[in-house]
Amino acid sequence: MISIQNLKVEFSSKPLFDNINYVINKKDKIALVGKNGVGKSTMLKIIAGLQLPTSGTVSKPVETTIGYLPQQMRLADETTVRAEVGKAFDHVKELERELSRLNDELSNRTDYESEAYQRLLETIAHKTDVLTMMRSDNHEAEMEKTLLGLGFERSDFDRPTSEFSGGWRMRLEIAKLLLTRPDVLLLDEPTNHLDIDSIQWLEGFLKAYHGAVVVVSHDRAFIDNVTTRTIEISLGKIYDYNVNYSHFVELRKERIEQQMRAYENQQKLIHDTEDFIEKFRYKATKAVQVQSRIKQLEKIERIEVDQVDTSRLRLKFPPAPRSGDYPVIAEDVAKNYGNLQVFSGVTFTIKRGEKVAFVGKNGAGKSTLVKCIMNEIPFDGNLKIGHNVKIGYFAQNQAQLLDENLTVHDTIDYVAVGDIRSRINDLLGAFMFGGEASEKKVKVLSGGEKSRLAMLRLLLQPVNLLIMDEPTNHLDMRTKDILKDAIKDFDGTVIVVSHDRDFLDGLVDKVYEFGGGKVREHLCGIYEFLEHKRIDTLAELERKDKPQQTVASSVDEVKQSKLDYLEQKELNRRIRQAQKRVETLETQIHELEVEIKEIEDKLATGASNDPDIYTRHARCNEQLETAMQQWEQASDELETITQQQ
Repeated sequence: MISIQNLKVEFSSKPLFDNINYVINKKDKIALVGKNGVGKSTMLKIIAGLQLPTSGTVSKPVETTIGYLPQQMRLADETTVRAEVGKAFDHVKELERELSRLNDELSNRTDYESEAYQRLLETIAHKTDVLTMMRSDNHEAEMEKTLLGLGFERSDFDRPTSEFSGGWRMRLEIAKLLLTRPDVLLLDEPTNHLDIDSIQWLEGFLKAYHGAVVVVSHDRAFIDNVTTRTIEISLGKIYDYNVNYSHFVELRKERIEQQMRAYENQQKLIHDTEDFIEKFRYKATKAVQVQSRIKQLEKIERIEVDQVDTSRLRLKFPPAPRSGDYPVIAEDVAKNYGNLQVFSGVTFTIKRGEKVAFVGKNGAGKSTLVKCIMNEIPFDGNLKIGHNVKIGYFAQNQAQLLDENLTVHDTIDYVAVGDIRSRINDLLGAFMFGGEASEKKVKVLSGGEKSRLAMLRLLLQPVNLLIMDEPTNHLDMRTKDILKDAIKDFDGTVIVVSHDRDFLDGLVDKVYEFGGGKVREHLCGIYEFLEHKRIDTLAELERKDKPQQTVASSVDEVKQSKLDYLEQKELNRRIRQAQKRVETLETQIHELEVEIKEIEDKLATGASNDPDIYTRHARCNEQLETAMQQWEQASDELETITQQQ
């Protein structure tokens, strides 16, 4: 569908991409990954036609449509939610206007036998058919479904967009983009402004989407659930894997190990060649050999290895001073803004050393309750902060609160006290702001760098209650892993407001769910909570359906409790078929696992010279994943049929 050929991009004569080639197919679901600054957003802009490459081409059929969602955009505040999202169907109105113009032209023509008249008739017929198909869709229903999925309430539809925060207005842009149904969706960090419910809805939408999707995201769970192909940008080149992100990480590790072996061998060759040249440079009898080695050295294409360098980023919270047994006790806490009741009757106790998550839809009151705990806003009820509790607060907009006119060094110097001031350069180096980077102005830093700097400020004083509101926004996956490990090792109490399921997984053991003006406590991890919530939702749906069901008489129930002979015979046949399907898939899975093990043994020993071995490995893993999914479906089907006996 879209072909990227010989793509090259340079900034200030420094290459960002060099001779990149790949194809985006019709139904591809692609994760575009790589370190911060490698050019992921630039790649999306080039595909969208918003930026020109230094050289190379992006080719696509004329009729192919592309939808692009940037990380940030300026949004209009002149209409209601319904009217703004309705702009997604402007192409229908445009087609109606064009057809009206063509029909007017037709009514004024008298050259009935000419080729031009026949072409005009054909054009009108074609566009009429297209318009008929467009009108067959229920645009109003599609719009409502999309808005509800992204977290809006029906009562929001006629509200002015100016009443919504930047995050909610970003959702309007996502809704408009999804409703235009382009052939290719380019999404740059689409989950930054979404809560867990909306992210899960978007996952389902994108998985079932009819066209291609290319997404840049630091949300590992999201791209794992949506994408089936991973393209990594590294050192100006791309590496294309036909697997999801988790499998890509494993294959990338193997590739780096192979690259490292090749790099070490090449370094030895270079070192030996340089030694020979230096040893015999001034011997006339070796002049020819020396010149030959010099030319050989010049022709060597140096191997680069894109190592994962996290050695300098060392994140460790200071030891927490001992606090009382219960750092936070809430009793019947309520908060309202005028007639809007954010929450009420909030009662809970957080024990010393617990790590808990605040989750729920945006606007449900998570950040509001954090501000109540911080005593930043008035509230009703009782909120008791325990004995000797020292709070460290990372606000959702913490990075934006930094003074952009200060340098990185001055930002830390102004808040450091005591002995820490003598170690500022060491601290900055540990956070990857060493050397010249410490003299950068805050305003030129990336979002991830600003978040790291704000995190460093938080570490300058020992605390025993960490409150972190969306701490992972703008952090890449490796930095998020480092932060997660640091919080795990922290011996104090932690409250995390986050929509990042992968970040929360294994980190928290208690979840507070915000919604409907209430806060509910769940004594489990994030995925257990989501599973319970799904079951509860299904149970609620069943309860709603029950009044519509007719109640059979006791005689009918007895008749229906047993299957007659023919029904039992048919059921047995279906069970045998399902059992055979499960057994066939189990055999297929075993064979694939054996083949994968053989390939991995060859990779581990370096015994294979097959250049396609990684492709075979990726293909086998993809086939194994498909077979496992089919086996799960077949096993579920067998269990369902068996329960009918």
